[in-house]
Amino acid sequence: MWCKALEEYFHSVRLISDRCKGCVNCIRRCPTEAIRIRNGKAQITEARCIDCGECIRRCANHAKTAITDCLDDIQQYKYNIALPAPALYAQFSADTPIESILCALLKLGFDDVFEVARAAEIVSLGIKEYLKRSDIKRPAISSACPAVVRLIQVMFPELIGNLIPIDAPVEVAARIARSAAIHKLNIPSEDIGIWFITPCPAKMTTVKQPLGTEKSNVTGAISISKIYGDLLKALPVQPAGLSGQRASWIGIGWTVSGGENAAVEVSNSLVVNEIGSVSEILEQVTLGKLNHVDHIEALACAGGCIGGPLTVENRFVAQHRIKQRTQKMIAKNVAQGKTLCQSDLEVALGVAERRAIEPRSILRLDEDIFKAMYKVELMEKTLKELPGLDCGSCGSPNCKALAEDIAQGTASKTDCVFILREKVRDLAQEMVRLAEKLPPSLHKTKR
Repeated sequence: MWCKALEEYFHSVRLISDRCKGCVNCIRRCPTEAIRIRNGKAQITEARCIDCGECIRRCANHAKTAITDCLDDIQQYKYNIALPAPALYAQFSADTPIESILCALLKLGFDDVFEVARAAEIVSLGIKEYLKRSDIKRPAISSACPAVVRLIQVMFPELIGNLIPIDAPVEVAARIARSAAIHKLNIPSEDIGIWFITPCPAKMTTVKQPLGTEKSNVTGAISISKIYGDLLKALPVQPAGLSGQRASWIGIGWTVSGGENAAVEVSNSLVVNEIGSVSEILEQVTLGKLNHVDHIEALACAGGCIGGPLTVENRFVAQHRIKQRTQKMIAKNVAQGKTLCQSDLEVALGVAERRAIEPRSILRLDEDIFKAMYKVELMEKTLKELPGLDCGSCGSPNCKALAEDIAQGTASKTDCVFILREKVRDLAQEMVRLAEKLPPSLHKTKR
């Protein structure tokens, strides 16, 4: 049912309400506190959601999903280019050549492929040069993961200036592929469809709501999990008909945590993955505790993009497969003398700095400053009256969030099961006390 043409929207992550059982798994793991349980169902606050997909991973009832494009959507364009994320290669045995996977994409109806891993190599060159500058804010934070960028927009806007102002590899790949197709085929840009094979919902959202650019060069995104079955049917296929240069182990390594750091070759770099841990590190940056670090590679998914919620393979298996692939490629590429090197034209297209990313406003307490101040006071007073256990049973992720919800009028104190229990106990005692005080007309005299 998700294969219908997509309308304009802000988020890829959606709730399937009839599957939701009202458990609190999702609200406890959401890094931006974007989810509440109300009337027995989860509710996603769009202003806070960053499409990291953590709720998709944690929901045992599969009540969270991600809307992406479908393979049938490529029929709308005359010429279609697939942009496979290197995480796609990890879904298949290391014995399956990457060239076969790329040819399988051609067999499914794409006219050409451009590896995002190649663009990652170009971005690596751009980051290397950027980190040599003395006028940048440190630590410089990677902007390759859109979920991390959105986390900074929502929760840590003071760190926007620390983001490296170079497009993510997928956007670089799309720009190069589109430009090459226009010049090669002499067809208008609007006839070219460029499709990212994505491991995560955040990249789908970025297609519709770009970061640092007015319009993305990517036409749409098809999840790895959605296209995986078709690729399996198309394999095995003999590698043939591929054009252009292939990516090296350097770009393919970006799909695992630490891959960007290895490509950029920065010794004073901090590598962090999994959105909760990323949030903790960003908190450290805001406190000024990591000013001595030059570069931070931050990825929202555990293990890197191989752990994306739209992949099909266990991330540890996927990581092992990528390790096997890169070891073979290193041996082969080193024998051929291959290094991190791209054409000057591609580098020029790829590393052009993007415009500044703006903070993303979240829900305000009130437009009226005086009402907002009153609500702040109410929040502080309410928070002192709550037990501080952060159990999530109230439907809010923690006591502080419940206090905010109460101030906003979307929750009450008795949503807290501990306060409710006390009130029920007090009410029961009061009923017993009142039952013992019968009016004189009903009082019976002992004989």
